[in-house]
Amino acid sequence: MVMQRYIYAISLLFILVACARREAKEHTDALPEIYPDYVGVTVPENICPMNFSIPESEHIRAIVENDRGEALDVSGSDHVELPVNRWHDLLQGTQEVKVTVSAWNQEHPDGMTYKPFTINIAKEKIDPWITYRLLPPGYEGWNHMGIYQRNIECFDVEPIIVNAQNNDGCVNCHSFANYSPRDFTFHARGDNGGTIVMRDGKMRKVDIKAMSKGRHGSYNIWHPSKRYIAFSSNSTHQSFYGQSKDKIEVYDLWSDLIVYDIDNEKVLQDERFTDSLNLEIFPSFSPDGKWLYFSTAHPVNMPMETDKLHYSIVRVPFDTETGKLGALDTVYSAYERGGTALMPRISPDGRYMLFSLGECGAFNLYHTESDLKMMDLETGEMVETDIINSPRMESFHVWSSNGRWVMYVTKRFDGRYTRVMLAYWDGKRFHKPFLLPQKDPDQNIQLLMAYNVVEFITGPVIVSNDEMAEMFK
Repeated sequence: MVMQRYIYAISLLFILVACARREAKEHTDALPEIYPDYVGVTVPENICPMNFSIPESEHIRAIVENDRGEALDVSGSDHVELPVNRWHDLLQGTQEVKVTVSAWNQEHPDGMTYKPFTINIAKEKIDPWITYRLLPPGYEGWNHMGIYQRNIECFDVEPIIVNAQNNDGCVNCHSFANYSPRDFTFHARGDNGGTIVMRDGKMRKVDIKAMSKGRHGSYNIWHPSKRYIAFSSNSTHQSFYGQSKDKIEVYDLWSDLIVYDIDNEKVLQDERFTDSLNLEIFPSFSPDGKWLYFSTAHPVNMPMETDKLHYSIVRVPFDTETGKLGALDTVYSAYERGGTALMPRISPDGRYMLFSLGECGAFNLYHTESDLKMMDLETGEMVETDIINSPRMESFHVWSSNGRWVMYVTKRFDGRYTRVMLAYWDGKRFHKPFLLPQKDPDQNIQLLMAYNVVEFITGPVIVSNDEMAEMFK
């Protein structure tokens, strides 16, 4: 009996090996239609394996070769999974890999081998960890969400906080100081909520509202010195369209700009940016800490006059010693250039401003026409960004710490669920973006949650579930 099982196991192994090395009998000069589309993309050498599928295939074989002649030969039924360690060895020190794909399906039962395609390997690495918020689309509910961290050198995902830890309240608007996992903040709404601030690995809850005459901390950004955090304080609402290309409008009835001084535990306010004459939202410090950028607009009757709401991007000098703000300088004028300009993000070298541009409103995440745009701050000229955009929404964008990678979210795939994209910036132009790889590529189709507020970090946030839950008792 034992011998029969041994012979059966050996026979099965030979069958599996034979299947893994099936040779297709047909060939074509057409490129394979793989999902996600990784044909011709540029990736960092430390990215996780670029697993992919081919719709309606029964068997797939992929041979991945680098310019040193080393190769991976991997097969699967509906998708291929490339081994993590061998994938990284293959990418190390090479400029590109060639991928040859064969697929078997009802139309090609004897297999079809497609034209090989290349994946370009950039010499600059990417930050190994990212964070993001996962939640249902905003109009569905707020009782199941969390902030997660993912090692993008592999597929490890860990929660930083899920809202079961804060009495099912909303957790949102997280950011990090200098890409450090030991210095971050996020805001939690609901019972025993507040603003959580971790600096140098020590975490505490701060009552911004009590310090600032009723203003709470929403969208935030750290100053490079780690002494200050700039917040916008928003009264946010949502309405639904009866007839529109967009399903929902999210808007502020009022929004102000405040700065939290961590060392002195107080909120600094400038009456120019806390009155009712203007709306302020989405602050962002320059990498040298000398400028505070944000979006601002004149209020209109919301939501009835959304089409009249146009945000410009401005900046003010920031005094690191006192936290005081200087004279206003307009960087992008919506009245001169059109649209609504939101979420300014300055490249680590201080040269470029990446931002989201839509037709109107305060939240381009809900506007189909929203695209990513970039301005050269030295010349004031716009930089070409068409390759990273799509006919559907792009927003929530960030730079990697070395300024060579951009991460953002998009609704390009189905118009509803945001997914994470990565793109290489070589200092002169953007390259074709690619969807964040998953161990099972169909996870991006099957996951009924949306990504937003994406950030790069250099390592994982270390915090225990008990320590996090204690913040909200």
